[in-house]
Amino acid sequence: MALDVTAVKKDFPIFDHDVRGKRLVFLDSAASSQKPRAVLDAMDDYYETTHANVHRGVYAIAEEATRLYEQARRRVGALVGVSDPAEVIFTKNVTESFNLISYSWGRANLGPGDVVVLSLMEHHANLVPWLQLKQERDIELRYLGLTADGRLDTSGLEAAVEGAKLVSVTACSNVLGTLTPVRQLADAAHAAGALLAVDGAQLVPHVPTDLGALGADFFGFTGHKMLGPTGIGVLCARRELLEAMPPFLGGGEMISDVRTDGFTPTEIPWKFEAGTPPIAEAIGLAAAVEYLERLGMQTVRDHEKALSQYAIDSLTERFGPDITIHGPLDAESRGGLVSFAFKDIHPHDLSQVLDESGVCVRAGHHCAKPLMRHLGLSATARASWSVYNDESDIDALGDALVVADRLFS
Repeated sequence: MALDVTAVKKDFPIFDHDVRGKRLVFLDSAASSQKPRAVLDAMDDYYETTHANVHRGVYAIAEEATRLYEQARRRVGALVGVSDPAEVIFTKNVTESFNLISYSWGRANLGPGDVVVLSLMEHHANLVPWLQLKQERDIELRYLGLTADGRLDTSGLEAAVEGAKLVSVTACSNVLGTLTPVRQLADAAHAAGALLAVDGAQLVPHVPTDLGALGADFFGFTGHKMLGPTGIGVLCARRELLEAMPPFLGGGEMISDVRTDGFTPTEIPWKFEAGTPPIAEAIGLAAAVEYLERLGMQTVRDHEKALSQYAIDSLTERFGPDITIHGPLDAESRGGLVSFAFKDIHPHDLSQVLDESGVCVRAGHHCAKPLMRHLGLSATARASWSVYNDESDIDALGDALVVADRLFS
């Protein structure tokens, strides 16, 4: 089924408003997506009718808040093929998810000389926690490189994972859009006796995702990139791993007992959810999941794949050598974004000028400085899309680039 973007856009209140007197063309969903009315209403309804802390009160609205919160856990897990709600941990964002892996599993299982394999495409969220552990524990970090066209170079995969304890990679680069061969990485990691952690922040909002098929042992994603609210992320992991890991944060909610001489943590998933959790945000994320499921994740993927190919083809045809698109040039190999350079205009200057036309794109290093150094760049401009974008938005980007060209000529 084709996605009816005109109808979808009506579900997003922000598009009722102009920017600088012009139609809002939002092309920065890889940073944070817009929210449909269904998500806003679900959170408002919770606050207006049900708000109470979860897992504690025995009065009616507290029990209803707990039901909604745990229902959200099941709903979110089901989106990525997880049937056991105990394997779904709510975090603040995917950054916290990877810090949880590093601090809890990493500090319990890694010591001097132990190997973690990363890639040059990683977001800082999947780099800095391991760099911190390297400083603290003297672990070894190995990096998978890139091919000339921006794909993950797996030619040396077997050697890279030999003796490793963990392979931790992105499923989709937030700079290049490159989709990584997660199943191949899982098979190689497991054959070497290693676990696989996957950053799914740029995958789950755009591509049908089944963690069983992917073979990931740890898998993190984040609500605000998938039409949900900020302040909530997800870590999915196998039950036996979570049960063996020590708590990440200490305080209320995550305990079974506390004594003056120690404590006993509670069972998973609550062992990793210290303090009052993001209740309204979980409910909002569940509403976002329901919205995406109504559209159909394969329909979403087909639409965004076509839009990516349209962007690559139309911008290349329109601007020729004046535009450089980074990463694979076939939409089958990428997610819903395009990073590019336009003439010799600095990406930050370009982004500001595009904003004058109502076109919102991201400019910068995208929290991926090692990748930028590998590419010989300080920054790129990045256009990214979601279910509310269509070809007219890509055309608007092209028109705004013409305006920028005139201004800087």
